[in-house]
Amino acid sequence: MTHDYTRHGTITLFAALDAMKGKLIARTEEHHTHVEWLRFLKQIDRETPKELDIHLIQDNYATHKHPKVKAWLDRHPRFKSHFTPTSSSWMNLVERFFADLTADVIRSGSFASIGELVRDIEAYLSDRNAAPKPYIGKPKAPQSSKKSTAPAPPSIKSRQHELFQGI
Repeated sequence: MTHDYTRHGTITLFAALDAMKGKLIARTEEHHTHVEWLRFLKQIDRETPKELDIHLIQDNYATHKHPKVKAWLDRHPRFKSHFTPTSSSWMNLVERFFADLTADVIRSGSFASIGELVRDIEAYLSDRNAAPKPYIGKPKAPQSSKKSTAPAPPSIKSRQHELFQGI
């Protein structure tokens, strides 16, 4: 940030990542309450083939555990909720997307309005979804002064097409 940077407000970005394809379902909202979270869950439900289970990898934000959210999830059993431990956002693959978005759009941008920020986010999402690529982990061998004769661990790949990650 420069000394003359002015923040013109904030926006909430909800995102769900198809871990196998790299495609995102996303929406921006002015607030981050259970009302907006339910709206996003309904969007995921509409935009995902009905035969697939949906695994929600979420942090422990109270919005995700609101009684109305729990009631909706109870009526939609294909949604499976999983909560990351506190301070473990790195366990949620969609956070990798948020890091890319921050580096590619937000950090380098100067936005005169929330509308301008939303337009840039939506353009980024559109470009990324036009040619989606999954995030594939590439574990590194432990650093050691001795050469290891053990083979490197295999790449981490999820075999479940239905895995969606969202915050």
